[in-house]
Amino acid sequence: MSTDTNADAREQLIELAAEFYDQFEGGDVPEMTLPTRTKSNIEYDEEKNVWVYGDRQSTRSANSVRGARKLLKAIYTIDFLADQLDEDRSSTLRELYYLSESWETEEAQFNSQDESNQLIEDLEIVSEVKREDFHMRPEESGAKVMGPLLLREQTNRGDREIHCQKDVGQGGYQIPNNPDTIEFLDNDAEFVLCVETGGMRDRLVENGFDDEYDALVVHLGGQPARATRRLIKRLHDELELPVTVFTDGDPWSYRIFGSVSYGSIKSAHLSEYLATPEAQFIGIQPEDIVEYDLPTDPLSDSDVNALESELEDPRFQTDYWREQIELQLEIDKKAEQQALASRGLDFVTETYLPERLGEMGVL
Repeated sequence: MSTDTNADAREQLIELAAEFYDQFEGGDVPEMTLPTRTKSNIEYDEEKNVWVYGDRQSTRSANSVRGARKLLKAIYTIDFLADQLDEDRSSTLRELYYLSESWETEEAQFNSQDESNQLIEDLEIVSEVKREDFHMRPEESGAKVMGPLLLREQTNRGDREIHCQKDVGQGGYQIPNNPDTIEFLDNDAEFVLCVETGGMRDRLVENGFDDEYDALVVHLGGQPARATRRLIKRLHDELELPVTVFTDGDPWSYRIFGSVSYGSIKSAHLSEYLATPEAQFIGIQPEDIVEYDLPTDPLSDSDVNALESELEDPRFQTDYWREQIELQLEIDKKAEQQALASRGLDFVTETYLPERLGEMGVL
C-alpha cells in the first residue's frame, strides 16, 4: 500500500471524527447517517447495471445511551485505524474485536465480532474509503487462481512477479486481501471460470482444463470474499475477459452467482468496485439435472422458500432465471457440481464445460 493511499485514508477518518467534534462544539447531539441496509432499500442502477442502496437512511445518534455507545466505539475505532495507517501496519477483523478488550473505556469495547464488523462497514460507507485501505483484513478466504496469467504483487517484502501456472503448485496463486496491489503484466487467457467448490476446482486443475482452454480458474471458496470478487472484476474490466460462474445447482449457489454479478446487500455501497454485471452463469442448471439425469437430493423446505424468494429477487428477474427456478421447483431436486462425475471423471472437462461454453459464445 502506498504512503499516499495511507495518508488519504487517514485523512478521511480524521475528517469523520472532526465532524463529531464540530457537532459537540456547536451544541448539537452527535450523529452519523447511513443508508438503510435492507433488501427493501436496494435499487437497480440501470446505467451501471449493479444493485445500490436507495434513498432510505438511518441515523446513529448519541441522544440515547445505546446510540452514544455506538458513536463512542466509532471514535475509538477511528483512533485505532488512524494509528495503524501511521505505522503502515494491518490487522484482521477478528483482531479488532479482541483488541477492543484493551481499550481503557469499557463502554467502547465490542460485545461481539458481528458488532465490530458492522462498525467497520459503517465507517467504510460514511468515509467512502474501502476497509482494505484502512488495512483491515478478513480472515483467510483460501481463494486461489490457476491459469495463464503473469502478475506483479506488492508485498511488505517487496514486489514479486508470479505466473499463475508456472510459478505455483497444484494449489494455485493465493488471492491477496487487497487485489489492487496486483499489476497484470501478461496473459494468454481466453476467459475466467469461477468455481464454487474446492473439489471441482481440483478436478479441473488435475484434468488440465486451465491449460487446454487457456482458462483462469478462480476458486470462489463458497460465498466469495470481497478480494475474490474484486479480482474477478479487474480481470474482466482490465483484461477484457469473459467471466463465467460454475456452482452447485441449488438456490444458495445461485446467490453466489448473484453476489459475483450484481453485488450483495451487505456490500451494495461497493457494487461498482466488486460486481461484474457481465458475468454469466454456466451451471449446474436445473435443466442439466433433467438432461443428464444427475444424482440429486430432494429440496428442503428452506430450499423451496429460498427459490420462491429468488423469483421476487431483483437479481433474478430475467426469463432465463424464472424458467430455471420454476423448473427446479417442479422437479423438486437439487444437485452438486460433483454429481457430473456420475458420467465419468473427465465428463465435466471433456463434455459439459466445453458444450456450455460453446453455447454461451465463450469458446
